[in-house]
Amino acid sequence: MTSQALRDAVLKDTADFYNGVHQGTLPAVSFVKPSALNDGHPASSKFSIFEAFVRKIRTELRQNPELWASTAVFITTDEAGGYYDSGYIQPLDFFGDGPQIPLIVVSPFSTGGRVTHSYTDRVSILKFIEANWSLPKISGRSRDNLPNPMPATGNPYVPMNTPAIGDLMDAFHFDHASGGDDGGD
Repeated sequence: MTSQALRDAVLKDTADFYNGVHQGTLPAVSFVKPSALNDGHPASSKFSIFEAFVRKIRTELRQNPELWASTAVFITTDEAGGYYDSGYIQPLDFFGDGPQIPLIVVSPFSTGGRVTHSYTDRVSILKFIEANWSLPKISGRSRDNLPNPMPATGNPYVPMNTPAIGDLMDAFHFDHASGGDDGGD
């Protein structure tokens, strides 16, 4: 990302995302980061504004049925902010891992209506992308090299094989599509 031309080619505004949705020209993976006004941080925003931002993205995607039929939306927040339980924090490395935050999957392929108990963090989104498109790991030392967790008896959130991070594949049933219904709601 040291090339200005490369940054200009791949880093876009939210308006570009919406245009891509309307034209059906989104790349295979898009990350949408809300502005400070929409990010739900207590100092600069309200969580209800963040929720409205996410709802608009979902609504826009569903208005393009062909695009929606092959889409998965991962919704997460920047921090726990005291809204969520502290739970088990896995000692991954010197920096550890952070407190639990929600990760919601909305997709015609999601298992929907349930909580997946495997240990995941933001790297799980990267692991999902790598697993779904059979891509190599980022590097030999990155967290996406950690194995998928094997649940311990008694506490499904604590992996028996720690350190381990899930790849989110257990949140999907790719053998079915529900014809536009998003089982993840």
